[in-house]
Amino acid sequence: MLNVQEALFMGNWSLVVFQLADTQVMLQTARLTEFELHVLETQRVGPCELVVNEDHFSRVVRDGMNKAAVSLDILTADFKAMLVPLGGGGRKGAKARSVVELFRALANKGVEIRIMHAGTPSGPALVELKKISAAEGGKLTIRRCPRLHAKAVVVDARAMYLGSANLTGAGLGAKGADKRNFEMGIWTQAPSLIEGVMEQFNALWEGHRCRKCRRKDVCPVPLEEPELS
Repeated sequence: MLNVQEALFMGNWSLVVFQLADTQVMLQTARLTEFELHVLETQRVGPCELVVNEDHFSRVVRDGMNKAAVSLDILTADFKAMLVPLGGGGRKGAKARSVVELFRALANKGVEIRIMHAGTPSGPALVELKKISAAEGGKLTIRRCPRLHAKAVVVDARAMYLGSANLTGAGLGAKGADKRNFEMGIWTQAPSLIEGVMEQFNALWEGHRCRKCRRKDVCPVPLEEPELS
């Protein structure tokens, strides 16, 4: 007997059978159009894991950004020098350091870091950023797009977080249970999903979206990079 889930996975289906106790109810449904089938066939899909609230810290920060070996690409509307307690195997009782210090350590290991954000980094973040040496600066680049509202973290182009959390302590779970934001997102290693996000990231990073942008009033210097000298 065909069930609802099997019918949905078949794509072009015309009949759904519901089993209600001992009674079968037959429902005739319309076939999907060629356009609808095309959308299903070309949609970027892949397995993913739900990340909720405090799980952001362990999944995205501790086991994600902290373990980058080649590259780290970040989209965030807000950028603050959140504290990252990575020592001692977790948050509790661990000595915290600024996320910028984490970026500096990764840059010194040769990790290429790109951060695209929407506003001005917080005061503490700028203070930490100004400590970056010229050598580190070549591995850590920050650009600004006021229209950016997406949030994503792509680690080594192999794993990705996509969701609601900004690059802040309240967003990525480094704050206490009664202070952090309520956030949700997904963690995935699906190549098609990562490729789709990176296409959008690079289009912003390389200025392709700037050409037709009509918000020059809030962005007089496209892709502005913070003054760190």
